Amino acid sequence: MVNPTLRVSSPGRICLLGEHQDYFGLAIIAAAINLRISFSGRPRSDRRIVLDLPDMDEREEFALDGGQIPYVKKRDYLKSAVNIHLRAGLPMSGWDVEVRGDIPINAGTSSSSAMVVAWNKFLLEAAGDPRASDPRELAELGYETEVAEFKEPGGRMDHYASAHGGVVWIRFEEPMKFNRLRNPLGAFVLADSRQKKDTTGMLGFIKSHVLEGADRVRKAIPSFTLHSPRTPEVLAEIEKLPEDHRRLLLGTLTTRDVTARGAALFQAPAFDETAFGRLLNEQHAVLRDLLQTSTPKIEEMIAAALDAGALGAKINGSGGGGCMFAYAPSDPENVAAAVSAAGGRAFIVRVDEGARRDDRKGTKE
Repeated sequence: MVNPTLRVSSPGRICLLGEHQDYFGLAIIAAAINLRISFSGRPRSDRRIVLDLPDMDEREEFALDGGQIPYVKKRDYLKSAVNIHLRAGLPMSGWDVEVRGDIPINAGTSSSSAMVVAWNKFLLEAAGDPRASDPRELAELGYETEVAEFKEPGGRMDHYASAHGGVVWIRFEEPMKFNRLRNPLGAFVLADSRQKKDTTGMLGFIKSHVLEGADRVRKAIPSFTLHSPRTPEVLAEIEKLPEDHRRLLLGTLTTRDVTARGAALFQAPAFDETAFGRLLNEQHAVLRDLLQTSTPKIEEMIAAALDAGALGAKINGSGGGGCMFAYAPSDPENVAAAVSAAGGRAFIVRVDEGARRDDRKGTKE
């Protein structure tokens, strides 16, 4: 599609620190990356939306008249965004739209969240709605489209990271606290293991066991919450829990504290890249040993990255497959080659901006 009337894009993300924290109201640090998904469209004369998805060899078409659009597949996100806007009374018209991206799919880099953030931005831009320029509105609409509409167990991390871009520190307590951190970061090597993962299954299992474990601890320590410090008294009660509850609750609290140390690192007068790499390794150890979200192949890829000179490496996202990344500011090409030799599909990536409108830059496809 050359010179589309409207073109928007949103980035994927890597979770630097804080996997499986956002849906507990805890903090995360994430970074948008320069792998993106874009929606390019021209208006139609009728009230039909026609979506061409050549990367997935798919095509969708539906009319805007006739009320809510029925969902025909699990997680029908492109329709759910339209339904949310129809219910809210957003003026909508017909469009021919092409959807393209280079974010690994179902691999922990937030491809679906980037898609719903970009699609909501496209629909708002098409309607001339000023919310199209508000990252927080885009993030909340993305969450509603992907998670709330289908009553799934995920959180808001991916949507906020994709909508805002850069490096973000978000504390998902009430009220939510959002901070954009400075970006002193160099190159990362992101690598897809090509192992498909069950995101919602992993999220549901961890969430239910952590909440059940916290409830059991609370019977002995009524003041206990997931924000409570890991005192000897708390740790003694956690040790009494069944194995899955014990390791998942302990992993959640440990990740919480690692993330807090990471926030302090980014806010220090001088950024310590070596210390950052150590924190990535520490976070990965929690994910591997306590949350048990890594896989043997991802362990091989991480070992290869570290042997090749990366300062730190970890699994990315919900786990059980998908991607890992390594921080390699000095020699990303060598690290990428090592990870590729270990069986990963490697990308050299850097921190990128958030959801944006691209057609005003004269971009062509």
